[in-house]
Amino acid sequence: MPLVKADTDTHTPPPTVETVDALPALVALLASDQAADRRAAVRALEARDDGIAPLCARIAEETVPSVREAIMAALIRHRSPAVVAALLPLLRSEMPPLRNAALEGLAAMPDEVAPHIDQLLRDPDSDVRIFTANLLHVLPHRRAADWLRTALADDHANVCAAAIDGLAEIGGEDALPALAAVPARFPDDSFIAFATRIAVERIGRC
Repeated sequence: MPLVKADTDTHTPPPTVETVDALPALVALLASDQAADRRAAVRALEARDDGIAPLCARIAEETVPSVREAIMAALIRHRSPAVVAALLPLLRSEMPPLRNAALEGLAAMPDEVAPHIDQLLRDPDSDVRIFTANLLHVLPHRRAADWLRTALADDHANVCAAAIDGLAEIGGEDALPALAAVPARFPDDSFIAFATRIAVERIGRC
């Protein structure tokens, strides 16, 4: 019986977070087909000073909720102007989960996002202005109500509606004159009149 030469070739498994520590390898692992590998890469990258930039770049591409949540949690813990700059473009995303994740992350960085609010409220895209008003509703910043009063002057009814909803929750009596003036600007919009009345009543009860 002839001898069969043994196959000496061995399969080399893909790198894992336990077998790599160089930044390029971790970035490659962050693009793995396996969500578990990507989550492990997030943990490893968060522990590095140079690891946050790759996470900022990845957040826009990630589609698995658990990995996206891990990335966002890491970015929030490393809050910075650079992280905010990476999250702001996601307000234009057509994917609601990604957009909502960005809003959640920005809301956790009030001081870092504050310098961008005025520009966001002037954005040509009315959706961005609406999302900004929604953000202000939950942004723990001393100027949040002031910015919402600014949004009340918007020409788009849905932006005003978002601002009214926000002021109903966090507005004070100083918002009442601006609120009272809104329905007259949208005389055919019954929702604006209704929302304004509710907001005025809530503020009046505070």
